Amino acid sequence: MTRRTQDDTKALDAFLAAKFEIDAMLERLAALSAEHFETSPDEINWGHVGTLNHYRARLREITEMAFREGEHAE
Repeated sequence: MTRRTQDDTKALDAFLAAKFEIDAMLERLAALSAEHFETSPDEINWGHVGTLNHYRARLREITEMAFREGEHAE
């Protein structure tokens, strides 16, 4: 059994804090998406499309990094 050092414990605490923050952000994004990003079909314009494409690009970059896909593939 490996003994955890105080530094390892601090790293674990920091990791879990970051994970919980990511989980909260994902929940908020999922809820916003379920509400069609607070727009109705009658309101949609090209500005909304641009904003959503920006969100999608950032999320794609994160997803590709996490799963080692695209330019992040090994």
